[in-house]
Amino acid sequence: MTNLAKLDFVALNITGKNYRTWVVDTKIHLEVGNLGETIKEENNASSQDRAKVMIFICLHLNEGLKSEYLTVEDPLALSNVLRNRYNHQKTVILPRARYEWTHIRIQDFKLVAE
Repeated sequence: MTNLAKLDFVALNITGKNYRTWVVDTKIHLEVGNLGETIKEENNASSQDRAKVMIFICLHLNEGLKSEYLTVEDPLALSNVLRNRYNHQKTVILPRARYEWTHIRIQDFKLVAE
């Protein structure tokens, strides 16, 4: 079933390819709504604010992720679970990309202009 609500930004893909941009977009939208404290450690957010954030986050999750984390009721816990699942990209992909960038070669051409 398709999501009929218009999303503020792209939902988090189950592969996590868009995790970094999804986190930034989520934090910005929560700060605009004065709900940014709900996903920080030792927060004093009300249960209504936590519920609003959970609704917002769940709207911006892939259906597979939504069903996988159905039992998580706290936005901070959900944020931590997603961070543990997808934040490894920085430690895995970034070093490889830096290595490739520093060792870039143009294999079929003698000059860059060619």
